[in-house]
Amino acid sequence: MSRNKILAGVVGMLIAGLAIASSDIAERIKPVGEVCIEGHDCATASAAPMEVASSGGGDVQSNFNKSCATCHNAGVAGAPKFGDVDAWAPRIAKGMDTLYASTINGLAPAMPAKGMCFSCSDDDLRALVDYMVEAAQ
Repeated sequence: MSRNKILAGVVGMLIAGLAIASSDIAERIKPVGEVCIEGHDCATASAAPMEVASSGGGDVQSNFNKSCATCHNAGVAGAPKFGDVDAWAPRIAKGMDTLYASTINGLAPAMPAKGMCFSCSDDDLRALVDYMVEAAQ
């Protein structure tokens, strides 16, 4: 074989190797997905947009454990303890509408609006108040 033929063969193999390697690299570094911003035309978007539930989800006890228990189990910042009849009595005497409003809007200085259940609807919050009041009666 002549030196030129050997050189041409080696160059050909290198070029073929680079083509294979570059397609392999391109495959490995390609994006795993795309972002489609609402309001933009995203012709390649194939998945339906995900909806976020407006309700706290789960049952009342689950919502209590996720959002209320931290303060109401320990009495943090003056929160009436869960099931403490004496601590709840003066609050219950103010009426359920007052308790609902305090929960939904917050109660200065310690209780934040929605009582830390930011995914809860107003109906979910009322159910949480009912749950705590029933435990204290």
